Amino acid sequence: MKKTIVIISALALSISGAYAQDAVQKAAEDAAAAIAGAPVEEAAAPKPKYWTNSLAVSLGINNTKLINWAAGGPNTLTLASNLDAKADYKKDLMSWNNRLQLDYGFLNSSDMEGLLQKNNDRIYFESKWAYQTKADSKLSYTASYDFRSQFTDTPGGYVQDTEGNWSAKDPISGFISPAYTNLALGIQWVPNSWFNINFAPLTGGFTIVNNPALRPNYGMKLAVAEDDAAYVAAVAAGDNLGGFYKSALFQFGAQLKANLKFVINDNLTIESQATVFTDYLSEPYFRINWDNAIDWQLSKLIKLSFKTWMINDPNVTVTADDGTTSPRGWQFKEFMSFAFTYTIASK
Repeated sequence: MKKTIVIISALALSISGAYAQDAVQKAAEDAAAAIAGAPVEEAAAPKPKYWTNSLAVSLGINNTKLINWAAGGPNTLTLASNLDAKADYKKDLMSWNNRLQLDYGFLNSSDMEGLLQKNNDRIYFESKWAYQTKADSKLSYTASYDFRSQFTDTPGGYVQDTEGNWSAKDPISGFISPAYTNLALGIQWVPNSWFNINFAPLTGGFTIVNNPALRPNYGMKLAVAEDDAAYVAAVAAGDNLGGFYKSALFQFGAQLKANLKFVINDNLTIESQATVFTDYLSEPYFRINWDNAIDWQLSKLIKLSFKTWMINDPNVTVTADDGTTSPRGWQFKEFMSFAFTYTIASK
């Protein structure tokens, strides 16, 4: 009897265990099915980034100190500073590029005690909006603006009095004297990443000369009639006539601007920009600006730069000591610096 009860109990336990195993297996299968059918949570798409920005600052200092040096020469201290800021926007077919370049430098020499001689001074701002004609096109409609000037006065030389003191002559240029500003509407061709050319047949702008004494040398127009009594008297007396001239000259014409930029191994950069402007409102007139820059990043914080600027503006004249004026012709400037540099850029 006991044997029979044991056998029956074992069979019952086996049957209940089988049912329990089936229930567990079914529950596992149901859970797996639920997990497989659950929606997969996708990673959030990165937020579109339309702006890229950068700011590069350079500061170079050179010093020469001579003590009992047989070959002679002055003690000198030279400082050169530069700021190059960019803010670019790109979305679909539209882009907007902005760039501000500031340069300033001076030289202090023991030969001219008490004077700081400026050797570099420049303000240049560019802003260009562009809209591609279609997605795969190399042509874009453009509207651009630019501004050129400088920070401080540039003297026409230096003179020394009988006591050996140096002083600067009257300035030949200064802040907003002159300043060039243009607004241009046109079309841009971008055949590749390192070259583009922009033709703007509708370009209007002003040449502004804030210093009255300098206005005759930058093509400003007379604000009075040539037979004005005060003007005639000033001419006869040999006075400066700048006060009789307008402070701004409006020009309307066409502009052609070409930009080239090579980046070699992320260390050597070559940039060139040539701009030609012609005025519809005057006799044949062409103003040419050609800027070049070579930057060699020697290390993370040290950079060697070589820059040149070339200008030809028929409206700019030079006045001789006898009072006669003549076109200044081609102007050329070069500048080299070995400087500490630091760049902040968006990733």
